[in-house]
This record gives sequence, C-alpha cells and structure tokens, in this order.
Amino acid sequence: MTARRCIPWPDTRLRSRAAPVTEITDEIRALWDDMIDTMEAMPGVGLAAPQIGVLQRLAVVDASSERGQAVRMANPEVLHASVELRAHEEGSPNLPGVWASIERPRAVTVRFLDAEGTVQERDFVGLWATSVQHQIDHLEGRMYFDRLSKVKRDMLLRRARKG
Repeated sequence: MTARRCIPWPDTRLRSRAAPVTEITDEIRALWDDMIDTMEAMPGVGLAAPQIGVLQRLAVVDASSERGQAVRMANPEVLHASVELRAHEEGSPNLPGVWASIERPRAVTVRFLDAEGTVQERDFVGLWATSVQHQIDHLEGRMYFDRLSKVKRDMLLRRARKG
C-alpha cells in the first residue's frame, strides 16, 4: 500500500469521465488500498481514482471521526438525494490551498459495487453524503468549483494560481 501523488489541476484527466469497472479484481482492491493511504496522507474524507490519474469509476470515502471506516465504491451512482441542502467548505488536493462553500443534498442513497463485487445500496448523511457526491463529480470529470457561479469560479482559480 502506498500513498500516491494527486495530479495537479488543470490535468485533462480531471476533466475526463472515468470508465466503468466491470469486475472487482485484486488489482482494483490494491488500488483502493493505495487510494485510502493517499486520502489519509492528505488528510481528506474521500478520494476518486481520477485524482491520482486513474480513469476508472472508483472512490473511497471515510468521514468517520475515528477513521478506519473507509467505504470502497466502484461505479457509485446517486439513486435518491434529499431536498434539504447542506453547505460545506470543499477543496481538492488537485488544486491545493483554495476552498469554497458548496451546497449539496444533505443525504443521498447510493448504489455501488463493494470490495466483494456485490451491489450495495447505502444511505449517506452529512459529511459522508457531501464526500460521496464530491467523488462522483470527479468520476464525471467535474471539480467542486464547477458548482460555483462563473464569477466565483474565476476568482477561486485566480487565487489558486497566485498560490
């Protein structure tokens, strides 16, 4: 297991839709382990494979306070999202040093393949829900700042360039 390097914005892989995972293999499980190590090293509450340059629909999320509760997901998709929104300061290791308040559904139901290749449906609430949605955005080739108005997005990217 190894912490991997997060690719820097504006690498084109961060704007590419990740490919679906057809089966859970030992290679996929090893990649998930590396992703968890990378997430812990940041430290963060989630990571999607495209963030480390791997264009597969894989994500890990651990918003637990004690850590070690990472959920491994392949092909995650939101089945249901709450009407109630929750604002949270989001950032990305791909564009370090800048954050923005993003509103997302407070709770989501997500379908995904787990580490055994079994289809799971699970409810996520609060920071867990925010992180899952953030990772799914990465799998679609979107960054959190794409959810901002053009003016706010441009300001954030200018701030990031000044570093």
